[in-house]
Amino acid sequence: MAFYHGVRASEMPTSVITPVSTTAGLPVVFGTAPVHLTSDPTRYVNQPVICYSWDEAVSALGYSEDWDTYTLSEVMYAQFKLYGVAPVIFVNVLDPTKHKKAVKDTEGRAVSDHQIIVKDPVLLDTLVVKRSSAAEPAVLGKDYTAAYDDDGQLIISILESGEIYSEATLILEYDAVDATKVTSADIIGGASSDGKTKGLELIDSIYTMLSLVPGIIMAPGFTEDPTVAAVIKAKALNISELFRCIVLTDVDTAAVKSYSDVNAWKNKNNYTGKNQVVCWPCVKNGDMVFHMSTHILGIIGAMDADNSDVPYQSPSNREMQATGTCLKDGTDVMLSLPQANLLNSQGIMTAINFSGGWKSWGNYTGAYPSITDVKDTFICVRRMLDWQYQTFILTYWQEVDAPLMPRLIKAILGSERIRLNGLVSRGYLLGADIDFLESENPTTDLLQGIVRFHTKITPPVPAQDIEDILEYDVNNFKALFE
Repeated sequence: MAFYHGVRASEMPTSVITPVSTTAGLPVVFGTAPVHLTSDPTRYVNQPVICYSWDEAVSALGYSEDWDTYTLSEVMYAQFKLYGVAPVIFVNVLDPTKHKKAVKDTEGRAVSDHQIIVKDPVLLDTLVVKRSSAAEPAVLGKDYTAAYDDDGQLIISILESGEIYSEATLILEYDAVDATKVTSADIIGGASSDGKTKGLELIDSIYTMLSLVPGIIMAPGFTEDPTVAAVIKAKALNISELFRCIVLTDVDTAAVKSYSDVNAWKNKNNYTGKNQVVCWPCVKNGDMVFHMSTHILGIIGAMDADNSDVPYQSPSNREMQATGTCLKDGTDVMLSLPQANLLNSQGIMTAINFSGGWKSWGNYTGAYPSITDVKDTFICVRRMLDWQYQTFILTYWQEVDAPLMPRLIKAILGSERIRLNGLVSRGYLLGADIDFLESENPTTDLLQGIVRFHTKITPPVPAQDIEDILEYDVNNFKALFE
């Protein structure tokens, strides 16, 4: 030790490890976006983008009221306009370099008031305006301007200073986005020949790219396809080989028009995942028709925000920003309480207008009733266990490769007990504890640096059956003789 003369101080690591905050219900939504409305249509193609506001989402992905064609717009509207929940991670799989069609006029477009209105989703950098097929292209900025209006229509304005100002018709050539070319295979994705990851394969990249763990994964408009639903629930069970989360899926209301047929469709198509929420039918808000999964996503986000981001409550019996339920074609569906309860008993989430307006209705995952283990059947319990996965892994990752000494074991045990006891005292858990058991840590494993802790937690289950047993008490007739 070097010589020192005087007074000094030093520090040692805090014995209690601060827990890492996670976004319990962070949504990751896959689908199609009207990227032709953005300044850079190819920027967010198979590229996760996190959005904290409506303006940010519209700027990155564009917005269209044609939700059947551009599915991410539906979620964007519900999350930011109806439920006020942020952030959301969007993954657009519509590739304007691939999902497009070439359009070439042969007879020309009529010019009205020195304007041409084009309703096609034109990729602006491909637009060519000509006086005739054989003529030289007009010059953008000199002869005309082209921009989208608030309704998503392309307005081509002919400039008075240009050479085509007096033309009655003009020839247009362009590439237009063709979302009909997007298939389930684009959602499922994979690795391309150039090594680029696409579609659902990007789930494993979310944390490394954004330092956030997915809490809910969905793809409304595509999860009615059993193949997509199967892949999305499998991917959500093994995120980066570390994490897991729930998925929100919809039953195809074009194929299933009656509540009595939902269970058969569910079982036939294997919508029975332990981490899968199965929804039927669709939801109306005025003239707008949403997938029910979109509203359940908003409900969960708002609920978690009210609970300090601890996902301990059930999303059932929560206020829904809806004016009705319906099929995809808008046909009204009105479920009675017994009918809605039948769906719940089959592991299907729905909505009812029974007491206090439209409410979400259902506590079970798709695994119910074939599986009855409480950790895999109640949505809220499943989410709490998934959240514990995330929190434990992220909090103690900093201790990986630390010397395996009693101090390390005590630090993890002490820190985790403090965190768990805090959750119990705040009413998020009925009870919890963590141990380091010799029986679970054989010497052969310790020699390889393998350490196991044993955590027991008891998230509350929803009080879904509250009964008042009423009895006529004849003893109170004694009051007549008092």
